[in-house]
Amino acid sequence: MTKRPWLDHYPSDVPHDLPKVAFKNLPEFIRAAAKTNGKTKAFTQVMPNGMNGSLSYAQVDQLSDRFAVYLRDVIGLSAGDRVAVQMPNCLSYPIVAFGILKAGLVLVNTNPLYTATEMVHQFSDSGAKALVVIDMFADRLPEVLPKTNIEHVVTVKISEYFPAAVAGVIRVTQKYWSRTLPKITVKYTKFSDALIAGAKQLSDDKLKGYVATLDESSIAALQYTGGTTGVSKGAMLSHGNLVTNTLQLITMCGDYMRQGKEVVVTALPLYHIFAFTINLLGFWHMGARNLLVPTPRPPSNLRRVFENYKVTWMTGVNTLFNALLNERWFVDSPPKHLRASAAGGMALHESVSERWRKVTGTPIVEGYGLTETSPVLTFNPLSGLGKDGTIGIPVPSTDVKCVKDDGSEAAVGEPGEIYASGPQIMLGYWQRPDETKATMSGAWFKTGDIATRDSDGYFTIVDRKKDMILVSGFNVYPNEVEEQIASFKGVLEVGVIGVPDEGKGEKVKAFIVCGSDQPTEADIIAHCRLQLAAYKVPSSVEFVTELPKSPIGKILRRELRNQEIASISKMRG
Repeated sequence: MTKRPWLDHYPSDVPHDLPKVAFKNLPEFIRAAAKTNGKTKAFTQVMPNGMNGSLSYAQVDQLSDRFAVYLRDVIGLSAGDRVAVQMPNCLSYPIVAFGILKAGLVLVNTNPLYTATEMVHQFSDSGAKALVVIDMFADRLPEVLPKTNIEHVVTVKISEYFPAAVAGVIRVTQKYWSRTLPKITVKYTKFSDALIAGAKQLSDDKLKGYVATLDESSIAALQYTGGTTGVSKGAMLSHGNLVTNTLQLITMCGDYMRQGKEVVVTALPLYHIFAFTINLLGFWHMGARNLLVPTPRPPSNLRRVFENYKVTWMTGVNTLFNALLNERWFVDSPPKHLRASAAGGMALHESVSERWRKVTGTPIVEGYGLTETSPVLTFNPLSGLGKDGTIGIPVPSTDVKCVKDDGSEAAVGEPGEIYASGPQIMLGYWQRPDETKATMSGAWFKTGDIATRDSDGYFTIVDRKKDMILVSGFNVYPNEVEEQIASFKGVLEVGVIGVPDEGKGEKVKAFIVCGSDQPTEADIIAHCRLQLAAYKVPSSVEFVTELPKSPIGKILRRELRNQEIASISKMRG
């Protein structure tokens, strides 16, 4: 057995190691693609009814320059300051993200569905000084801002950069029909005004100065994740991490990702590391046209995308692919130009991958990674060498091994924790040296996931060492949910687990021991909805007299999970 057996299974056009990276930071990476592709359409935002707007590579480059100057010279942010971004997929997102990076600042991606409690934690922990937010969710700001260091707020419209008549229709619909535009009661600047202000002070010398000291080791983004403790923390992803991982994935795809010819559906949120690296950075570098879908729910929101555009690529999670396969319009008229699809974020069910291939006649492959790894560690080759049910083989310049509890490397077929080493591994956790130390073993990052490796070097996930729950590809950490439930009157003890769900992969279930006051299931769920994003809210609550515990009193979630699975099996029995 060779040290890296997977190398024998690389496609002939994929090098074993990544060639020397030509970019020392993301601004260089971004500008190179803009220069190459110029007037080519880079992003097209498509609404459920087919209304759309587009921006070219040159326009995104120019507008992001203006935003960079606004951040540094108009509102006076300094190099390394953090800027939080809270918006769905829209034309403004790449302008904002690229502008932050070009300004030598640090991007803090934030889920726009977060509650005030979750926003306060992330903004305070990151020390963000500015926030760019979609105006539909600005009603939370009066509660949030006083508890943070945020001094500047910029609001964005979902219809930004649409043709005037179309944007007007969308705006009127939001205001009077769907009533999704709350009154903004805090001091703010409109995105369009910010860009005008930036343009007035724009100069090449300023732009060069912002990035003069940026190199591979400079922090580009704080991408928040949870951990075994459930405390959300920021993974420090460097410019080198993100540039390298983007190129690793592109290299792994070989001839399946063609320069200047791809049209990719981006239905996963760009604030999620999977879509940020693969869709935003990867397809930008390849000169592709990115079709931005603000939300893929319901899946009929994607109908006009597939009907009106020659889609060649799609990325998604298992639940999204499965949902499309249950749409009559998709199955009856599958995309004619599709070449390949990539799945991540959660396990791709073999039944889904088989049906996807049958319906579309194209490959769908699964990869694996984490926020802390930028994210891609392994990927199934697209050349027909991939193995269903596995997470593939390590991407170029990456080493992966399975390690047993005693620290020795697991043999072929033997389960062990996945350890990974490569240029995409984060710098560490923001202001948490102890957490960083606990998750690193020399150059190796300990993922907390249990897997096996076969003799060819393909890895298969066996179990999660952490108690993380995956709901539609989003991480839910039991401690966070338990903390909110425990604060409710009458709750003595609570244990939260993930249980199988055909639609979402997993769903959240809470087991509660009550005192003399007896809340109802509806009470608990209503309370959680006020404190947590929707995907974190328990779908069911079971009241019990006691919870399984270890000798030191720790609630044993694994026993709860085993009991629940046994109960489900018996019911189906």
